[in-house]
Amino acid sequence: QVQLVESGGGLVQPGGSLRLSCTASGSILSIAAMAWYRQAPGKQRELVASVTRAGSTNYADSLKGRFAISRDNAKNTVYLQMNSLRPEDTAVYYCNALIRTTILNIDGSYYWGQGTRVTVSS
Repeated sequence: QVQLVESGGGLVQPGGSLRLSCTASGSILSIAAMAWYRQAPGKQRELVASVTRAGSTNYADSLKGRFAISRDNAKNTVYLQMNSLRPEDTAVYYCNALIRTTILNIDGSYYWGQGTRVTVSS
């Protein structure tokens, strides 16, 4: 069984910064891609950023330059540094990871965290 646990959300003023963390635990053989998604009230869940095991990153075009994703493979952890936050960044942020749990699970399976709420407001 695999669990993803996010932390670091909260209330921040516009222009402020937050750093989200997500740690995977359980029966993990390897973790390929890790990513952050977000879902604002009344909107669909959208990709924020992703990072491969080798460190290659991909960002939503609208977030480039303000957000930075990174990971620590030894800790099975992915981070999201969010700077210059805006009210429109308010959302629940979800961690997602492609994880192999056994040798037979060649392609891996996607797992989701429970989400951490980020509110940007004065």
